[in-house]
Amino acid sequence: MSGFLLFERDGPVVTLTMNAPERRNALSIEGGTTEAFVEACARIAAEPDVRAVILTGAGSAFSAGGDLKSMRERFGMPPAAIRESYRRGIQKIPLALYELDVPTVAAVNGPAIGAGLDLACMCDIRIGAESSSYAESFVSVGIVPGDGGAWLLPRAVGQSKAAEMAFTGDRLDARGALECGLVSRVVPDAELMEAARGLAGRIARNPPQVLRMTKRLLREGQHMSLASLLEMSASFQALAHTTRDHEEAVNAWFEKRPPRFEGR
Repeated sequence: MSGFLLFERDGPVVTLTMNAPERRNALSIEGGTTEAFVEACARIAAEPDVRAVILTGAGSAFSAGGDLKSMRERFGMPPAAIRESYRRGIQKIPLALYELDVPTVAAVNGPAIGAGLDLACMCDIRIGAESSSYAESFVSVGIVPGDGGAWLLPRAVGQSKAAEMAFTGDRLDARGALECGLVSRVVPDAELMEAARGLAGRIARNPPQVLRMTKRLLREGQHMSLASLLEMSASFQALAHTTRDHEEAVNAWFEKRPPRFEGR
């Protein structure tokens, strides 16, 4: 996949790289940004042997967020038209990326600002480089989080910390992000992709069908009642118990050998 989002596959792991370093990987309505994410997620979802995804940015930034030039061009645009531009544009990214059943790892290689931070929060796991920084900065340019940040950020850091970040626009460094749980690990810049690939590789050793069902349970558990989630878990468990990968895992344990999962 060319253009804004590079698509690279290494066995069961896909790496998506935002490839506009000259504009710090800003997300723009123009240039096919939204379409690139939607198409990549659809491609991944359709390939059942993909077991993990890494998202990162080219250059010195993960993503600088919304394109200020595009915002300026909206001056004087009717409110209804702006609303539709969000609904038909950037809001398709969280619907595609957050809802993707394959586990995702954000390798945050630099600033993740505004929509860039929200993009990282759409991933299941975030690893930060020592030079990374994070800000829910919409308020500082006079707008609200328009891409789902008000839903995503509290689930990553808790309501109080999310409110502090959204109301001030203050920037967190990598250590601050680690302290509030925004990232699960901070590593030297030069080791970021090695750490992300290592994590993705450990995820990818597991059965792909079970990985996708496990992620779906984690997602649904954020808004379902316990009773409803238990019902869904029972149904998924019935499916998992009938897979060949489950049989392989149990047999490998008894035979004291590594399992060989085939996604069946």
